Amino acid sequence: MNTFDLNKLSSNLAPKSQGVPPLEKWNPPFCGDMDMRIARDGTWFHEGNPIRRKAMVKMFARILWHEGGGYFLKTPVEKVGIRVDDLPFLFIGLEVLEGPNGRELHFTSSTDDEIVAGPDHALIVTENSTTGEPEPSLEVRFGMFGRLHRNVFYQLVELGMAEPCADGGEELIVYSQGSRFSLGRL
Repeated sequence: MNTFDLNKLSSNLAPKSQGVPPLEKWNPPFCGDMDMRIARDGTWFHEGNPIRRKAMVKMFARILWHEGGGYFLKTPVEKVGIRVDDLPFLFIGLEVLEGPNGRELHFTSSTDDEIVAGPDHALIVTENSTTGEPEPSLEVRFGMFGRLHRNVFYQLVELGMAEPCADGGEELIVYSQGSRFSLGRL
């Protein structure tokens, strides 16, 4: 793996910008992999050590890109590969609000991304093939998803309503922005 200077990487970004830059418009060359990893619990590591500065983690989350099955940090001048153990985002908060289309499920990630489940941000629950446990995720951006923390999933379950399945039985359903999401069969 190449050794990258995190400060140099961060200097290629607009320091005052707080939103997600136009990553889809940037096409920098691939510069190799860096020793950076996002753990399943949402902790970011660099060279085996947790990154403790939340502002730095938030900055890296803003420039995170998914392409060809891999994850990258992308600036206008370089693209470096990183490892992701599960999904790159972890949702740790849920707020239920009323909007123009009824109930809205507002999720907050550990990197302070705020995502509202709905037509543009799918809420998907799959089953872990080994444990059989539900694995809820939420679409974030650029084809990337975030895992819902167990406590957030429990909040969703409490909000769910049993509805009949097309093939018989029942499933637990939540709605957000008029979109219907299944939390699994009952």
